[in-house]
Amino acid sequence: MFHVGNARSLLLNWVLARQSGGTLVLRIEDTDAARSRPEWTEGIVRAMAWLGVGPAEYEGPLLQSAYLAEQMKAAQQLFDAGRAYYCDCTREQVQARTSNAYTGYDGHCRARALAAGDGRALRFRTPDEGVTVVKDLVRGEPAFENKLIEDFVITRGDGSPVFLLANVVDDITMKITHVIRAEEHLPNTPKQQLLWEALGHRPPVWAHTPILVNEKRQKLSKRRDKVALEMYRDDGILPEAMRNYLMLLGWAPSGDREIVPWSVIVDEFRLEDVNSAPAFFDIKKLLAFNGEYIRAMPISDFIVACQPWLVGPFTPAEELVETGFGIAPPPWEPAAYDPAAFAAVAELAQTRIATLSEIVSYVDFLFLDTPAIDEAAWAKAAASSGVLPDVIAGFETLPEWSADGLKEMLMAVGERHDLKLGKAQAPVRVAVTGRAVGLPLFESLGVLGRERSLARLRAAANTQ
Repeated sequence: MFHVGNARSLLLNWVLARQSGGTLVLRIEDTDAARSRPEWTEGIVRAMAWLGVGPAEYEGPLLQSAYLAEQMKAAQQLFDAGRAYYCDCTREQVQARTSNAYTGYDGHCRARALAAGDGRALRFRTPDEGVTVVKDLVRGEPAFENKLIEDFVITRGDGSPVFLLANVVDDITMKITHVIRAEEHLPNTPKQQLLWEALGHRPPVWAHTPILVNEKRQKLSKRRDKVALEMYRDDGILPEAMRNYLMLLGWAPSGDREIVPWSVIVDEFRLEDVNSAPAFFDIKKLLAFNGEYIRAMPISDFIVACQPWLVGPFTPAEELVETGFGIAPPPWEPAAYDPAAFAAVAELAQTRIATLSEIVSYVDFLFLDTPAIDEAAWAKAAASSGVLPDVIAGFETLPEWSADGLKEMLMAVGERHDLKLGKAQAPVRVAVTGRAVGLPLFESLGVLGRERSLARLRAAANTQ
């Protein structure tokens, strides 16, 4: 999955690249084979494209594994310069020397002058004195005492480079100038900065953005929270709304505006203005943003945008179960979908939904043979269901089947039963649409048509 935190980092890097005339780089760190598959890379590319960052907007995807030769050359350079040394200690041996409490490597092999060999890791020789100052555009200049940074591993016992070294060498090779990422990476930064300097290069500009937290102010977790960008996509969040919302997590445009065009964000955003405090990923606010974007769409665009949830293509059931991503088919048969009927109510639905996926529950009554009745809604409406015989009789003789005529007829029936319109229409709405809340009733009846509406009302009256 593509974490919403990764999506936020992507957008920040993309904006900076657009502002500066630079190049956004997509690098897949695939050195851990168990956590790297081609289909996962394809998923990242698709998620980025949905967000608006298509292949023309970046260089890549580049694979970290393709730069193995440069990484190994750098490791040898550090060893030859005395900035790294080989170590054959196991974790258990280190624990035994530190009272069985692993507090970091104790430097045991620093002076042993071991040569490369099977099972021997290469460790970076961290300076004994001084501090490493990280100049960060978001967090100022945090300082890390070198004596508290252990001699960390840069190649494993099998000779393969670890992430810290590979990441730095790749950045150097690719001429990376800015690294914008979430704050949980900050503890790695002094180690990476030491590697940059030991390899003879000036470190990049760092910017560690605030973590995203849930309503309990806990860091977003894939095991607990809804964090996959693909899930929001499948729910019918618009990419424009998601972009706008993600950029406001820790930053704000000028004035009191929140809903702003992407062009304004690109013009106004400055990394230095990002707040370092944790940012609340408020799903309710995201839905409000999305509703605003949906209502601003031309009706023709809205109709097109709804099609994936109405007519497909749909995700196979087994894939939905396996990945949790995709759009399930609606509850009606494909041949039952009537584009003209949907177009007739689309403008009414557009003002009511917060996500595109909600469109199904608003219009399913048009395409089902019989509506799926909400039993709780019917239980509440049943108190006034005695109006149904008179409503049926009135609707049968109505000269013109129109929203205005239907409303006038139902108001007259309600008056005879000493019911206000809201009470009188409750059983009619549930009988016809299956729900107590939905599109305006009389417009819905108008589109559904006389015969289908009457058939549903008769069925409801017969169940009393």
